Amino acid sequence: MHEILLVEDNPDDVELTMRAFRKSNIVNEIVVARDGVEALDYLFSMGTRAGRPPTLPQVVLLDLKMPRVDGLHVLERIRAHPRTKLLPVVILTSSIEEQDLLNTYSRGANSYIRKPVDFQEFVEAVRQLGLYWLLLNQPPPAPAPA
Repeated sequence: MHEILLVEDNPDDVELTMRAFRKSNIVNEIVVARDGVEALDYLFSMGTRAGRPPTLPQVVLLDLKMPRVDGLHVLERIRAHPRTKLLPVVILTSSIEEQDLLNTYSRGANSYIRKPVDFQEFVEAVRQLGLYWLLLNQPPPAPAPA
């Protein structure tokens, strides 16, 4: 079963997302990175994740506003590396800034989802997200090991 990488610094949003996945019967393992540094360590098997097998998640759910390294920089690093350049990245953020929308799509985001404030709406958004990215979407073939 493929993993989901959730990159989110707000513990309440992490818990809310985990609850929404459970309520939607999405049973994939969810790996949480609490900021951009942790996300990059996970994706590129470095830092605190050095030595981790170089497997990729099926999808990255990426917040934008985070400490240390923001989501836009993480997206740029993902798209710049041959092993991760085709990895599906869904921006999952509370930002309503039009510039954030433009910046993420121009840097290769696959989707941009604004987090609904209402929990039931959020559960439905996560259910649809999971249905599409985990069941319907055909991911690119896994890259050959380097």
